[in-house]
Amino acid sequence: MNSIKTYYFLGIGGIGMSALARYFHSQGHNVSGYDRVRTPLTQRLEEEGICVHYTPNVELIPSSIDMVIYTPAIPITNEEYVYLKGKNVPIKKRSQVLGEIAENKKCIAVAGSHGKTSTSGMIAYILSKSSVGCSAFLGGIAKDFDSNFVLNVDSEYVVVEADEFDRSFLQLYPMYSVITATDPDHLDIYQNHENLLAAFEQYGNQTNRDGKLFVKQSVNLGFDEDIPVSTYSLNNIESEYYAYNIRMYKGNYYFDLHTPTHIYYDMEMVGTPLYNIENAVAACAVAQCCGVTEYELRYALKTFNGIKRRFEYRIKTNDFVFIDDYAHHPKELSFAIDSIKALYPNRRIVGVFQPHLYSRTKDFAKEFAEALSVLDEIILLDIYPAREEPIPGVTSRLILHSINKMSKYLCGKEELVDVLLALSPDVLVTFGAGDIDALVPKIEASFRNELEIQ
Repeated sequence: MNSIKTYYFLGIGGIGMSALARYFHSQGHNVSGYDRVRTPLTQRLEEEGICVHYTPNVELIPSSIDMVIYTPAIPITNEEYVYLKGKNVPIKKRSQVLGEIAENKKCIAVAGSHGKTSTSGMIAYILSKSSVGCSAFLGGIAKDFDSNFVLNVDSEYVVVEADEFDRSFLQLYPMYSVITATDPDHLDIYQNHENLLAAFEQYGNQTNRDGKLFVKQSVNLGFDEDIPVSTYSLNNIESEYYAYNIRMYKGNYYFDLHTPTHIYYDMEMVGTPLYNIENAVAACAVAQCCGVTEYELRYALKTFNGIKRRFEYRIKTNDFVFIDDYAHHPKELSFAIDSIKALYPNRRIVGVFQPHLYSRTKDFAKEFAEALSVLDEIILLDIYPAREEPIPGVTSRLILHSINKMSKYLCGKEELVDVLLALSPDVLVTFGAGDIDALVPKIEASFRNELEIQ
């Protein structure tokens, strides 16, 4: 890129879109965009010098644009989208642009219906703490980078989160691929689980034959015979990569990591849920193939601070714990809740869940109810619609009525803090991928004040 270009983003506040915006901005290009609401993420973009506006207004669009980048979450009826479609200017989806950037590097792509953000973030951190290095486009804010974007012009590697929504991950042809899970999701796009599995198989088959595809042991997919495949798991000894002798001491996990060529004894992870060890196994498998040394691997795992809103501790004292988590799929909820119960046995756990999407709620209401029923008290917020229009008869009550216990509540955002304070939990956890994150600071401040926590 020898000349300065102008890039305009429709939906610039999305986690994947904002990473691309930061990338082009870091290259010295003119970057601006529109999004529906101001969020901490868009405010950060503005602070970094990127112009963002929040009401559709074609007069605020630059007069000369080299490329428009948009997210499928933008409605086709959006005033700016309609206007730009009528102009003689290249318009590309976020996934297309990410694919074009990644094809010029050795791409490490992490796909899966859950686990991909934590795993890709961990890989990016491990490589960044080694002599290998990497750039990265992540699906969450990595605490160690305080960003969803990492730039290293000297490294040949780029780590990307491979999103299955809208078949976005099929724009990638990675050197190293990871598939963490293939549970049913995005059935509004795929119609059925079989179509989703076929897309994951296609993604896996796009792995470079000189690289490797790492697949979770329990994932049952068929790949082309010439695709080099390795399996990993939490503790299944039939896998090529797995953890064993897993134990906890003072809230931290220790384990021995088995690989085809080496056993790494006494690996340590600080303040992490049990399921993150499985993500770490995958991350270490990739890092080992990239040439990361044992010392570098040990140091990175021990110092990895995680991803914001992925099992993130907001308050942690002897008497009260508040965890915030992005979980919005039944499997994610189950993994998180099981980890909390393992860390805090015999403690009274109260969970708040904001369902994400009408279609997902309709498809998995019973599964959500089953996952949440393990909690001592359950509070449901209204569905966060995101890109969807309401579906008749689909509300949070579908989940509420499927929960087979009395300690369940449907609550508005305005009353939530008062209800939580009245319930006086030992452990509080908030779940959801919608705008529940905007409530988290208020919840935290209220409990700190109520319990006189500094």
